[in-house]
Amino acid sequence: MALNLNKKKTIVSKINQISNSAISAVIANYQGISVNKINELRKLGRKLGVKMSIVRNTLLSLAIKNTNFECLKKNIKGSTFIAYSTNHPGSGARLFTEFQKKNKKFKIIGAAFEGKLLSSLEINQLADMPTYEEAIVKFLLILKILAAGKLIYILSAIKKKKETS
Repeated sequence: MALNLNKKKTIVSKINQISNSAISAVIANYQGISVNKINELRKLGRKLGVKMSIVRNTLLSLAIKNTNFECLKKNIKGSTFIAYSTNHPGSGARLFTEFQKKNKKFKIIGAAFEGKLLSSLEINQLADMPTYEEAIVKFLLILKILAAGKLIYILSAIKKKKETS
């Protein structure tokens, strides 16, 4: 379907607005992935606050111009699918990484965070970064383990004292 100039301007404007408010972005090549799988991915993304778009490469290049994601321009080729994380920096990277594990044809091409192009190792680190809720749960578990350890230490000290008395 051919896009007229007004539709193209609308698309560029919309993606540019998302680019200016997003925390991080991940791009992938989705060629060979069925529409149903892409729709499932989008559904998961909406729950996580990840905004995704399949846009022509020229329009995407124009949309990310003068944003923190301009560094992604050189990686934009082929069938490009972009995901913007709006709530947590690693949401899009985590979503795409998990999807890539299940779908071998889906390839993450690049990612940007704080205006910097990320390597594949950094993309994996970004994907593994815990959310705020996950970090709180881990912290509480550590506190619980520490408290249990302290209790065991106190009980063993009491036992030793009783044995020596």
